[in-house]
Amino acid sequence: MINFYSAPTPNGWKVSMALEEMEIEYKLLLVELGKGEQHHPDFLKLSPNGRIPAIHDQDTDISIFESGAILLYLAEKSGKLMPVDTASRYEVMQWLMFQMAGIGPMQGQAVAFIRYFPEEVPQAISRYTNETRRLYEVLDQQLSTNEYIADRYSIADIANYSWLRSHKWARVSVDGLDHLQRWMALMASKPGIQRGCNVPPSPGKADLVKRGGAAITTQ
Repeated sequence: MINFYSAPTPNGWKVSMALEEMEIEYKLLLVELGKGEQHHPDFLKLSPNGRIPAIHDQDTDISIFESGAILLYLAEKSGKLMPVDTASRYEVMQWLMFQMAGIGPMQGQAVAFIRYFPEEVPQAISRYTNETRRLYEVLDQQLSTNEYIADRYSIADIANYSWLRSHKWARVSVDGLDHLQRWMALMASKPGIQRGCNVPPSPGKADLVKRGGAAITTQ
């Protein structure tokens, strides 16, 4: 059983989508970010950086923070969504790192300046939305010759989709990126993805949670 500590954010949904797609049994433990629970000493023992998500595998007594590391662990644990041959594994890992080092930070900063900054800073908004769009274009080019980002369906797709699905919130257009849009529709059609992107649900969308392949309890 995996204890899964999370909140409704792209990095949190990244792991819940993987858990659902891999059909791993887990227990959701909601971390109330607005109440500062991510800074509680007990949580900091699991995630020293005070960020979600984090997991504790009761079967192995292993705790992991950082969403990319969690995805790699879950792929190895389940034997799913990660190729075994070296070349293909590194193809997946480089596109996983592409999301973690590129799309996540850039789109995250775009959202911060657009939605939460106390005053408008046009230069910052332009910088981060333009760079996010450029990264989308890199993915679109990759997907022009591949059904999935790293050829076969993998954790790289889940990691990137967790952020791409909220592109409107960041005010970044996907217009003209036909290959990217085709892939986004493919990802959105998967039952595990549909369930996972609502665990935990966005505020006001609790009715959208559908329990599926994994046995889930909440606390």
